[in-house]
Amino acid sequence: MDQTSTARPARARPMAALCAATALMNAAMSMASAAGTLAAADRLGTGWGGVPATAGIVGTGAGALALTRAARRIGRRAALAGGYLAAAAGACLAAAGVARGDLAALCAGMAMLGLGNAGAQLSRYAAADLYPPGRRGSAIGVVVWSAAAGAVGGPLLLDPSGGLAHGLGLPHMAGPFLAAVPATVAAALAAAASAPGAPGAGAPEPGDRVPLRALLQGPVTRPALVVMVTAQVVMVAVMTAAPVAMRMDGDGLGMVGMTLSAHTLGMFALSPVTGRLVDRYGARPVMLAGVAALAASTGLAAAGGGAWTRTAALFGLGYAWNLCFVGGSGRLAGELPEPARADVEGTVDAAVWTIAAAAGLASTVIMSAAGYGVLAGTFCGLALLAAAALRRPARA
Repeated sequence: MDQTSTARPARARPMAALCAATALMNAAMSMASAAGTLAAADRLGTGWGGVPATAGIVGTGAGALALTRAARRIGRRAALAGGYLAAAAGACLAAAGVARGDLAALCAGMAMLGLGNAGAQLSRYAAADLYPPGRRGSAIGVVVWSAAAGAVGGPLLLDPSGGLAHGLGLPHMAGPFLAAVPATVAAALAAAASAPGAPGAGAPEPGDRVPLRALLQGPVTRPALVVMVTAQVVMVAVMTAAPVAMRMDGDGLGMVGMTLSAHTLGMFALSPVTGRLVDRYGARPVMLAGVAALAASTGLAAAGGGAWTRTAALFGLGYAWNLCFVGGSGRLAGELPEPARADVEGTVDAAVWTIAAAAGLASTVIMSAAGYGVLAGTFCGLALLAAAALRRPARA
C-alpha cells in the first residue's frame, strides 16, 4: 500500500470532526448575531443594533489569539473543544440577557460565543496542516464549505426558535440563543472526538516568533492581511445593518432569514471551487477577483431596489468574501515557513476580526444617520481602494 492511500484514512477522522464542529458553530453564530442585532435595535434604537454583533467580533478576535496559544500548551483538539464550550455558556448568558432586557449580559454572551467562532475559523488552518502545500487551498475550501450547512440553516431557525421561546414564556429573540446551546455543545463533542493525531501546533522556538511589525510588512502576509481585513470589514458592516434595514422596510423575520441564508450560501457553498482555484492558479488572482466582486456587490446594494435585489447583492457579497477569505488563507497556509505559521495565522485572524469590530459598531450608526444605500456605497469605496492596492506588485 502506497503512502498516499495510507494517509487518506488518517486524514478522514480529523477532517470530519473539523467539518462537523465548524458547521454546528456557524449555525449557532449566525442565529445569535441576527437575534442580538434585532434585540438591541428593538430596545435601544437602530443606532445601537450593531453593539452585540460587535461584541461577538471582538470575542472572535481575542479568541483567535487565546486559542492559538492554548493549542501550543494543551493541543489543538482540546483548545477547540474549550472554545466551543465557552460559546455554549455564552449562549446561555445571552438568552438570559434578552429575557431580562440586560444589554450588558447580551454583549458578554456574544463575546463568549466569539471564542467558539474563533475555533471554527482556525479549523481551516488545522485542515491545511493535514495536507502538503499543493493541496492546502482545497483543504481550506472543504472546511469553509462545511460551514454552509450551519450558516445557511441557522438563520432559517430564527422564526421557529423564537416561537419555541415564546411558548416557554420568554421573549421571541431569546429563542435563537437557546437553540445555539445544543449546537455549540455538539461542536465541542465533535472536536473532542477527533483522533489524538489531529493537527496541533507545537510551540515555536523564541527565534521563530514573528513580531507584528514584520507580519504587516512581509510580502506574503501583507497582501493576505489587507484582503482579508477588507473583506471582513465590508461584509460585517453591510450585513450587520441588513436585518435592521429590512425590518425598517417592513420585511418580516421569514424574509430576513431567507436573505441571510442567501448571503451565507454565497459565503460557503462554492468554497471547494475556490480552494481548487487557489491550488491551480495561486492565491493572488483569487484575491484580486474577490476584492473586485466586493466592489460590485456593495455597489448593487447601494443602488437600492426591493428585497430580492438586496438578496442578490448580498449573495454576491458572500461569494466575494469567500474568494478573499480562502485566497488569503491559502496564501498564509501555503507560503509561510512551518515554525512561525501557526502564530502568524492566529495573529492575522485576530487582526481581521478586531478591525472588523469597528465596522460592525459603526454600521448601524451610519445607516441610522444616512441610510442603507450610503452605508453600502461607503464600503464599496473601501473595496475599490483595496483592489487598487493589491494590483501594485508586492515588494520583498
